Amino acid sequence: MRKGIAVAIMLVAVIAFAFGQTNYPTKPITVLQGFAPGGGSDQLAQLTQPFLEKILGKSFINQYIPGATGGIAWFQLAKQSPKDGYTISITNTPMLMTNYIMNPDFKYTIHDLDPIANVVTDPGIIVVGKNSPFKTVQDFLAAAKANPGKITVANSGTGGDDFFTTLLVEKATGLKFQMVPFNGDGPSWQAAMAGKVDVSFTNLGVTYAQIQAGNLRALALFAEKRDSSVPDLVTFREVGYDVVSGSSRGYSAPKGIPAAIKDKLIAAFAQMAKDPKFAEAAAKLALPMDIKLGDDYGKYLADQETAFRGVWDEVKDQYQAK
Repeated sequence: MRKGIAVAIMLVAVIAFAFGQTNYPTKPITVLQGFAPGGGSDQLAQLTQPFLEKILGKSFINQYIPGATGGIAWFQLAKQSPKDGYTISITNTPMLMTNYIMNPDFKYTIHDLDPIANVVTDPGIIVVGKNSPFKTVQDFLAAAKANPGKITVANSGTGGDDFFTTLLVEKATGLKFQMVPFNGDGPSWQAAMAGKVDVSFTNLGVTYAQIQAGNLRALALFAEKRDSSVPDLVTFREVGYDVVSGSSRGYSAPKGIPAAIKDKLIAAFAQMAKDPKFAEAAAKLALPMDIKLGDDYGKYLADQETAFRGVWDEVKDQYQAK
């Protein structure tokens, strides 16, 4: 009799668990953001969440945890968050992996995550405040040549895409800059706008509104070709240096969330990507859509890990010696 009761209780628990998965979500979903408001992660959240909330029927709650170039939030996601689908995070390349590539004190890797979907890949850009003496990218490069190591270049944090862009530009041009890290893209471009730094290496989508408003002046784009949203802006390739860089941004969950929940999240992103209104909203922000779902996103992250490990291996002795 007792054995039968125990089996019945277990069966009820299994049914309840399965029902909870297929009914997912039944409460709001928390989204960890590893950077301050106003940057690329926040922009992606504001872009995607109205569409995802409509598809999934529940609200998204953003939790901002700036610091360590996103590493605090991603450690929390990978090692401390419940694996139930109710805590996910925006995940950005390359900082998601360059954190632990550059510093073994980071105790997470991409293998501790279940990638859900990449959404956009935002090209890198050089911006200055509207009152900057630099009118063109050539002005900026000439000043850097005349003042080795003195021109201040803001970035979104050590190990981020803007940090690596600076290293690539230094290698390509033979110039040296004084890098100034911030806790995210927002504080970086805001420092340039206020004249607290000479330039900011940041991203097109993050700064597009300020460029359009005339608060920032764009000097060059780190893309393979010009972007239709800023058609008059030269690429760094056009200046004579083959530097292409940017940040891909998507969403990931802790490794081991139930398959049914993971599939439902992936399906929500797939549905969002097919919505013409979403494509229109992304275009208005100058954010190039770059949808990669599930395993495809996981492969992309693994490939990026390999590529940036190679970049860091080339420069780490010089950088760590500073």
